[in-house]
Amino acid sequence: MEPLRIHQGIVCPINRANIDTDQIIPKQFLKRIERSGFGQFLFYNWRFDDEGNPNPDFPLNQPQYKGASILVAGENFGCGSSREHAPWAVQDFGFRVIIAPSFADIFKNNTVKNGILAIQATEEQVQTIMKKAETEGYTLTINLEDQIVYDSEGFKFTFDIAPYPKEMLLNGWDEIGVTLKYEEKIAQYEQSKQLVHTK
Repeated sequence: MEPLRIHQGIVCPINRANIDTDQIIPKQFLKRIERSGFGQFLFYNWRFDDEGNPNPDFPLNQPQYKGASILVAGENFGCGSSREHAPWAVQDFGFRVIIAPSFADIFKNNTVKNGILAIQATEEQVQTIMKKAETEGYTLTINLEDQIVYDSEGFKFTFDIAPYPKEMLLNGWDEIGVTLKYEEKIAQYEQSKQLVHTK
């Protein structure tokens, strides 16, 4: 995964609360065995009508949000079933950051494993971003090291993140990458166990 240190991107607002994982990636698209390719199905039931035509009212289909990499949404984002396909779809579509007043715990844990930064902001901060994002090309900058979100107009706030997920995102590590930090110690331990068995 790519390290996330300072990220600047266009903001796409989805002003809905309780967006569950079945809306993020509907169950009929969970049959793929690889982790890639889910982005095309992100928010499928909202992005497309019953005939598969794009819904022009949904933000992801609007030209001003093309190429957006920061998603802002309502409270309890990622609720519902614990499918890891949901952050796969978010990441595969191109989002690196999600900002919301609250997240479902399992979803939030899964975002870190997939290189996505989930930022918990206040309701007031989220609504401010939603309003600003109505302007075409509205961008935010996220400095993960300093834990600051800001724009070019003076809007700014800090956010909390635990040390472990912060380290993972800053270094672009998944859980395997974290384990490989201790590869030398693991090898030493394995070698010591082999020596015991040969005695």
